[in-house]
Amino acid sequence: MEEIQIITPEELQKKLEAGEKLEIVDVREDEEVAGGMIPGAKHIRMGDIPANLDYFNKDKEYIFICRSSARSGNVCYYLQEQGYKVRNMIGGMLNWSGETK
Repeated sequence: MEEIQIITPEELQKKLEAGEKLEIVDVREDEEVAGGMIPGAKHIRMGDIPANLDYFNKDKEYIFICRSSARSGNVCYYLQEQGYKVRNMIGGMLNWSGETK
């Protein structure tokens, strides 16, 4: 299996602060995102990813986030096998110290 690219919460925060346009997808459950998401992130639950493949564009890179980075890692493996460019935020929201909304 091909290695998944990662990004740290700190790297992601710097990119957002620099105004970079990023495709961020939060794959946590509804009750988890109710506690706050990274501004600009799209919420698609992990179990809903296969039904939402038409949302993704193979020319863009997507950064996936969950609570600890385990579920988002699984989503990354799945989408990478389908030919998408993905990156997993390591440590998940447990390690996110930036803004949430």
